[in-house]
Amino acid sequence: MDKKYFFFDIDGTLTDRKTGEIVPSAQEALNKLQAAGHFVAIATGRAHYKSIDFMNSVGLKNMVCAGGGGLVLDNQLVQNQPLNLADAKALLAQTEALGLGTLLMLDDSIKVYAKNDLFREQVGERREPTEYIIDEALDYEKLTEIYKIYVVISEANEAKLTTKDPLGYVRFMPDYLTIQYDDKYSGIVATINHLKGDLSKVVVFGDDTNDLVMFSPEWTSIAMGNAHSDLKKKADFVTAKNVDDGIYLACQKFGWI
Repeated sequence: MDKKYFFFDIDGTLTDRKTGEIVPSAQEALNKLQAAGHFVAIATGRAHYKSIDFMNSVGLKNMVCAGGGGLVLDNQLVQNQPLNLADAKALLAQTEALGLGTLLMLDDSIKVYAKNDLFREQVGERREPTEYIIDEALDYEKLTEIYKIYVVISEANEAKLTTKDPLGYVRFMPDYLTIQYDDKYSGIVATINHLKGDLSKVVVFGDDTNDLVMFSPEWTSIAMGNAHSDLKKKADFVTAKNVDDGIYLACQKFGWI
């Protein structure tokens, strides 16, 4: 058996965006890939705490999470890398100068921290479970780890936030940026190095622009039929839409299941 190392994005790849549930044929493919002896993992931008339950629910033990900063191998969290501290503090100084609402993720949980309530005053509540801790005495200079920063800024104005550039960032919501690792590629490479595997045996599946970084010429990249056009252009193969059994059909076509 020619062992492969599979990495699957979650939203729009494994799951139906309308329901948030895994596509049944995708679950069947995961089961058959593991039964055949392949390494199977998730590759997601979600934080570890936000993705671990999904990983367990679909019967997997491995994951690249937090945009590549977090690694789970055989159910063990072996890495959860915070942002570069100096760069993060420089960004926070600029957000204060610009009067932008910010929230800080300082640990692996639903808690977010801020000096004031500007974030909610400017854009309202985040659209996911969040515990807000507002502490006027919060001193950015004394922080030792910052995992994510949420910054209220529109796409039209985001170029003004120049300190974001050394850090990874993604826009999941129209009214604020998420400052986080956006490097699934490095997370995949780190996983293969841990396993002493072969990068040429890696296979990745994705659907959106945040998956572009993991579509590398070093391995096989498969775009879903529902994928963004830029991802399809970079893919080695474009399969059917995820809800039309795209993952299962691709795995079947290439003889992996």
